[in-house]
Amino acid sequence: MAKRNSGLKPGTWVLIADGGKALFLRNEGDELDMNLAVISKEEHENPQAQDWKTDRAGRFNDGPSVQRSAVEETDWHQLEKERFAADLAEILYKAAHRGRYDRLVILASRPVLATLRKELHREVLDRLVLDIPKVVTNIPLDEVEAVVAREMAAMA
Repeated sequence: MAKRNSGLKPGTWVLIADGGKALFLRNEGDELDMNLAVISKEEHENPQAQDWKTDRAGRFNDGPSVQRSAVEETDWHQLEKERFAADLAEILYKAAHRGRYDRLVILASRPVLATLRKELHREVLDRLVLDIPKVVTNIPLDEVEAVVAREMAAMA
């Protein structure tokens, strides 16, 4: 198999995340031949939105009239995804603060990536090389490596 220039330096961390699971990886290869190895895995139980429902939507009076309006339900499923992304941001901050990585690439679903961007500490943002809005949690690592290599090449 021909080696491809990944541009990803050795030791670079790669975070793959969606709303319920995350993989922390490290490039054990070099800039010519990426080799992502699993550091740790995080999972967050998050039932589907319909499983959170307990009652029908609430209603309130619109004043002295008999008219009543519905209250929009809280999307607990989405809130849990945001909480998970905030937890990931905290894990990244602690690892950065301890000097466990110098460079970081994030591949995440758009909603998780948006929350991560808001939650990431300056210390982590300073190490962020690339973020990719793409769901890759269920594809093999060699395909993830190909995605990262393409994105790194496009940046160059």
